[in-house]
Amino acid sequence: MGETVAGEQHASRSAVVADSDHDRLAATTSALDAAGFQVFAVKDTASMAIHLQQHRPSVVVAENSLAHGLGSPGVPVLLILDAQEFVDLEEVESWRVADYVISPVRAGELVHRVETLIGRSRERARSRGEIEALRESLRNVSAAIRQTNDPQLIAEHVVRGFGEALAVDHVWFATFRDERVPSIRAQWNRPGLPLLPARLGESENIITETANRLWAEADVLAVVDHRENPDSKIAKALLDWSGELKPVSTVLLPVGEGASALGIILLSTVQKRHDWTRPEIALMQHVAGNVAHGLIQGHLISAQQRVLHQLRQLDKAKTDFLATVNHELRTPLTSITAYLDMIQDGSGGPVPEGIRKMLDVIARNSDRLRRLIEDMLTVSMQDGSNLDLKPVDIDKLLQVVVATLRPLAESRHVSVSFTEATEDIEVTADEAKLEQVFTNIVANAIKFTPEGGSVGITSAMSATENGRLSALVRIADNGLGIPEHDLPHILTRFYRASNATSAAVPGSGLGLAIANDIIGRHMGRMVFDSTLGSGTTVSVELPVGGP
Repeated sequence: MGETVAGEQHASRSAVVADSDHDRLAATTSALDAAGFQVFAVKDTASMAIHLQQHRPSVVVAENSLAHGLGSPGVPVLLILDAQEFVDLEEVESWRVADYVISPVRAGELVHRVETLIGRSRERARSRGEIEALRESLRNVSAAIRQTNDPQLIAEHVVRGFGEALAVDHVWFATFRDERVPSIRAQWNRPGLPLLPARLGESENIITETANRLWAEADVLAVVDHRENPDSKIAKALLDWSGELKPVSTVLLPVGEGASALGIILLSTVQKRHDWTRPEIALMQHVAGNVAHGLIQGHLISAQQRVLHQLRQLDKAKTDFLATVNHELRTPLTSITAYLDMIQDGSGGPVPEGIRKMLDVIARNSDRLRRLIEDMLTVSMQDGSNLDLKPVDIDKLLQVVVATLRPLAESRHVSVSFTEATEDIEVTADEAKLEQVFTNIVANAIKFTPEGGSVGITSAMSATENGRLSALVRIADNGLGIPEHDLPHILTRFYRASNATSAAVPGSGLGLAIANDIIGRHMGRMVFDSTLGSGTTVSVELPVGGP
């Protein structure tokens, strides 16, 4: 049966022979036919091109002058040269597999050269197929690396992928002490073989130094056979580290970024010698570059996630603290204000005029403390509270706000005016929260406007950049204004403008932050336009019809 298969393979071979010399063409055809080739004999370039397209032969045997301009035939080419005839080496190299013989050609030599060419072509195709398969396997490793930000998982993809793709016995990966990446160890071994040591031990310094040198030189150290170079410092270090496994062939592949290596990949065979090829090493280096990028990126993302988790914990702790403090403050304050009201109402008897003025001061400061506590409680509950949405008439809401704050404005001798829109404006919103927003903004404007100043409120329908209608409310004052360097921070919780602090204007720095949070949850926005010493205009946009 083996003879039949071999015979079939022998008979399946074909050759195109192109020669303008009739006698030489006949001799070449006869020799190849006797060797079992199916031969297509032609005398010119055009006929040769046709046969190449139609038959895809195993080999082309051609007179040099006819082969010129052949292009890339994709099959081995044997040139027949006359003595003293020269070959266009650049063209021949483009054919990949080629050889030549000098005319006159002996039949035995001709067949031998043809057989050799075909063998070289098959070996080249086999090698090319193996490299393509390896490239595809390592491409899958790179894809797996890109799909995760977990450094340990990246390392496990690498050792398993390299081990299976390169058919080695052991793959060992470790990062060095480097702030760019976490400490990682991973290894893979062929089933049935023991694991390598988890740490480099006494060999660490030599292996680390070698990795850094290789990285600096953009090189890979291939220790093909440890037995051939037993006195090498690195070979001895690897043998000492691997213990009883005694690797035969090893590759040290540095993994690095920038000026230094940050880790190393070791690939070893212990059962048979592995001659590491240049394509294998080039593909491994490419994957190692992806590993370095993935590890650094994954480490940064992991660090960011840890910081984010800590920030969330801190934010929850702050919210819990505010809620607890608010509760503890409101309980005694309720008792204080209740007794204060009873005293002012005369429940304890007549109150002298001097004492009544003192009680008024206490009442005002108690009210300030109550509002501060309410603001802090609002901040602590803001993120978790739901909106109670319903249709809200903006102008009616603003009228309520103006009426509520008019006593405050009159006490500070500040005039407040409201100009209604020319058309009804209705938004879908949480009415209580919107009232809180505009109360905070208008109260702020009154506080920062000196005696004799004014606060103007207007409402109107406006169109946004995307053409959607919105309600536009402007609150403008001619007060202190906001310093330019404070504007980027004015909506930060607990932040107060520097001129507010220096002018001793009371406040917690929470009002505008709360207002902005509420407006944002309604899919609206707040815009500040302020000039120091001339006043501030706060514009609030809310989508008509609801968020």
